[in-house]
Amino acid sequence: MTHLDRLRDVFRVSLGLAAGADVDDLEYRAIPQWDSLAHMALVAAIEDEFDIMIDTDEMIDMSSFTQAVRLVEKHGAGASS
Repeated sequence: MTHLDRLRDVFRVSLGLAAGADVDDLEYRAIPQWDSLAHMALVAAIEDEFDIMIDTDEMIDMSSFTQAVRLVEKHGAGASS
């Protein structure tokens, strides 16, 4: 499973979406499930899944799946996945 597949799964589980839901174009607050509380849970789930620490500025800037991909890759998750 690639880091992208793992991240998609984290998004689906954290936001309570269906197993096959397309999250690649998802943006913060584009769906009711991705509110501020869910955002914090999503960040925590990403940190757990990839064993990384996301700082406050990164947390605020992560407003889409695409930005989450960049963030995970910045922290080196893409290198080994």
